[in-house]
Amino acid sequence: MNFLKKITSNKYFKLLTNIYIIITLVFLFWMLFFDANSYLFHRDLNKEINDLKEQKRLLEIEINNDKKLIEDLNNLDNYEAFARENFFMKKENEEIYIIEFQDSLKN
Repeated sequence: MNFLKKITSNKYFKLLTNIYIIITLVFLFWMLFFDANSYLFHRDLNKEINDLKEQKRLLEIEINNDKKLIEDLNNLDNYEAFARENFFMKKENEEIYIIEFQDSLKN
């Protein structure tokens, strides 16, 4: 009994058993984990926003590269070189030899 009396007279016990403190702690716990606008939900949304920003940055780089390619292809000589290198096109009466190098590390 003496032990129980000691615990109940402790100032921290009185503070933690205060009804306002309990309600506030329950409210904070609910808002952090269970509410529709919880911290966990917002953390996931922020992660998704950051991923989308990174994807946007990469796509903008790709768009700039494509714009440079389009500008280069406006010249007829560059257009012909692009077609020859990427699509193996050729002029009439012309022979093309494609040489593929085998990787020396593979058997």
